[in-house]
Amino acid sequence: MDKNYFVHESSFVDDNVQIGEGTKIWHFSHIQSGSVIGRGCVFGQNVNVGNNVRIGNYCKIQNNVSIYEGVELEDYVFCGPSMVFTNIIDPRCEFPQRGSAFYLKTVVKYGATIGANATIVCGHDIGRFAFIAAGAVVTKHVPDYALMAGVPARRIGWMSRHGARLSHPDDQGIMTCPKSGWKYKEVEKGLLRCLDWPEDKSIK
Repeated sequence: MDKNYFVHESSFVDDNVQIGEGTKIWHFSHIQSGSVIGRGCVFGQNVNVGNNVRIGNYCKIQNNVSIYEGVELEDYVFCGPSMVFTNIIDPRCEFPQRGSAFYLKTVVKYGATIGANATIVCGHDIGRFAFIAAGAVVTKHVPDYALMAGVPARRIGWMSRHGARLSHPDDQGIMTCPKSGWKYKEVEKGLLRCLDWPEDKSIK
């Protein structure tokens, strides 16, 4: 039966894997059993997707990324080259912790971007449309739209849904995306919302 997705001949897809229409898996990658991958995703070279991982639609996973069990990506997530996920907070080879009971869950929410060589310490969620700078080390939950940089990562600004850094607010506290013209406002400390996207107002 013809598949409606592409897997390069150098890659391996285990049994009991679901892959959505239009997804492309390139050289030297491994998709492990129990994983579910959505539509229209692109996996670069040398990508490993662990057992039982959930990946949404239209995600882009660049070269040399491992997505371990316990990590979930929602739709439109970008993972830059060689960025790192973890799933055990205190690993020891002498006292191994194997199995989902030991893994701390990490959710990367809709539209988030993780830059090259960034590290996401497990148990910390990445908010919608957040932007993790290259080389940053995330050690706490990241709010929606937050621009995070440094080691450990801290919020240095806000990013729009369209991927532009938001400037300082005007007298009414409004920030405008230079790409789209959409308006944003910090409705309470550390909580940014888009005024031009009605659904945003109801999300907690």
